Formats: sequence, C-alpha cells, structure tokens
Amino acid sequence: MRLLADIAQQEQLELYAATVDHGLRPESASEALAAAALAQRWGIPHEILKWQGWDRAGNLQDQARRARYRLLVAWAKAKGLQAIALGHTADDQAETVLMRLARAAGVSGLSAMSGSRKEEGIALLRPLLTTTRERLRDYLTAQDISWIDDPSNQDQRFDRIKARQVLSGLDQIGITAANLSRVAENMAQAREALARYTQESAVRCIQVSDGDLCLDRGDFETLPEEIRRRLVIASVLWIAGAGYPPRHNAVDQVMDAISSGQTTTLGGCILVPEGKKTWICRELNAIRDQCARPLEPWDRRWIVSGPNHADAEIRALGEDGIRQLENWRSTGKPRTVVLSTPAVWTGDTVLAAPLASFANEWRVELLPERSDFAALILSH
Repeated sequence: MRLLADIAQQEQLELYAATVDHGLRPESASEALAAAALAQRWGIPHEILKWQGWDRAGNLQDQARRARYRLLVAWAKAKGLQAIALGHTADDQAETVLMRLARAAGVSGLSAMSGSRKEEGIALLRPLLTTTRERLRDYLTAQDISWIDDPSNQDQRFDRIKARQVLSGLDQIGITAANLSRVAENMAQAREALARYTQESAVRCIQVSDGDLCLDRGDFETLPEEIRRRLVIASVLWIAGAGYPPRHNAVDQVMDAISSGQTTTLGGCILVPEGKKTWICRELNAIRDQCARPLEPWDRRWIVSGPNHADAEIRALGEDGIRQLENWRSTGKPRTVVLSTPAVWTGDTVLAAPLASFANEWRVELLPERSDFAALILSH
C-alpha cells in the first residue's frame, strides 16, 4: 500500500484499499483497523471486507483464499476499478512451487502464481513476485512502518507453513526463495508457449457453437498428449466456469473416452460422441436446479432477454422442455447437448428456447467475460 501510494501520486492514479477480515482470530478485527489507520494517514480510501457464513467444511486455507478473492473482486466491481494489486512475494512463490512439487505438478503447476490474470473481468496483479519478504521488511523498517505477523504462519497443520519451514533449511544446497521463484518464471514461459500451441490447435480441431464445443476427433488424435490434455481442461473450464482444473487422472480417462468415441462426464460437463466428432457441453445434472430471472446471469454464463413477462424464469430446457419443441433437431446438435441449453419457462410451459430453434422473440447471449474460448486458453 505504501509503494502504491507513491506510484499513484506520481502517475495521478486513483488508489483504493481494502482489507479482508476473515474473522478466524480474535485479533483480526483490530488488525484490519490498523490497516485502515495507515490508509487514512496516506489519504487512501479504505474498506474492511468481512468474510461471513463459512460452514467450517473443507480446507480452511483454500476456503479463506476463495472468499478473499470473491470479496475483493466484488468490491473492485462495485468501485468501478479495473485492477487489484496483491502483495504476494518471492517467498510465497517459492512455497507454492515446493507444495506443487510434492503433488508431482507439471509445467502449469510449477509456474505457480502468475504476475497477472483476470478474475471476472478484473485484473489481478502481483508486482512483488520477485521481491523477498526480507527486502520488503527492510524497506518498511527504513520507512519507520511497523507490520503485523499472523500467528497462523506458525501453525504446522497447514502445508504452506511446512513448506516455509522446510525452505529455510534448503539454502545450503542452493534452493532459495529467489531460485525457486526463478524456476516459476521459467515454467511460466514454457506454459505460455504451450498455451499458444494449444490455442492454435483449438482453432484447427474445435468449433465453437453457441456456448458448446464440437471437437474433431481425427485432428485431436494427431496432437501431442500434453496439448490434448490442455484442450480438454480449457474446454471444461470455459463451459462449466470451474475455479480449478480437473484432476490429472480424470482428464486422462476423458482423453481415453474421446479416443474410443464414448460418452463421459468431467467437471460439470458431458462429452457426447457423434460420428467423427465429440460435442462438449454443460451436463444437465449440474444445472438442473438452477433458476434465474430474465436479464440475470444463469449458470454464471448466460443472459436471457426478451418480452416483458412477469412470470418468466430461466431454467435448463431438460426432458420436459424438449418434448414441447418441434424443431430442436434443426440445431444440428445431439439431443443431450440441447437438453442443457437455457430456456424461458412460465410454470411448466416453455415460452422460448433460443438455442433450440425456438426464439419466440427472446435472445440468449454469453456474458462478455465468458464469451471468448481462445482467450481463456491463454489466460489459464
């Protein structure tokens, strides 16, 4: 925040700050107030964002991290901001590399955290990834600024803390935070090259069709295994909008199913063979209970608009809906693919299903941030 305050003043940029209070320790509220006091001293508008509603299920650190990004992105959108700067350091990067080594990660995993990426249209920037904690603390000391050490950073229950303590003993053989951070940079360059190849391959063997993907199995089989794997992962992430890629073994099983022309599912998607093609679309079971009003996002990717109708709601077409349509076959898509498309309902009656050849003055569009399949390949 101190560094950005100087830059914002020099470049005449608007700067805002937010602190996420996870509420997991009694001291967290006062620590957030301390950050707010610093922001006030430097003339930076500041807000405290509180994480509430955790059901204590799942991995604590992972759930807290997801909540942190969710709160920050929502805050940035409300402010009309285009970017959020995060304070991850070279030490954080090195710890991430170590943890992913333990999971036998590949190129993408070992590239660890990226210097920038998009989250719901907001740029997440990490300008300090090559700067160590020690250097930052020296800077703060020189500026006469104190800091707070989170006691959970000593909690051995967390893998990151184990990695942090192991890292402190590896410098004797040259494994330092700076070197591991450099490994991540090298892997990031390799990841970018693979992403470019994957994007070019997608243009050749995958056709985008109204939010679904149609894969040419012949062209797909000519690609190197790593590129095929990346295409499968990108397809699932684009259609289902999952935060994390599916597991390695699950992806391998899906690639086998594609090769043998079998129907299979992965990450909320279903892959349906048709002749020499395989369609990749949303799995009906994953969205069966989702409901939205017109002009509200449905399945976090579709916006449906049309005539004013007080009782209209958006649900998946499903079996009950497709039986009401006469011309759905004119879409040229398999029945299973059409079932998961958005439809406009009033009670048990389908008013419209624009992606199933029954527009009836209604329109369906992908959200802007979910519309570009090729862009997603590069961003992941």
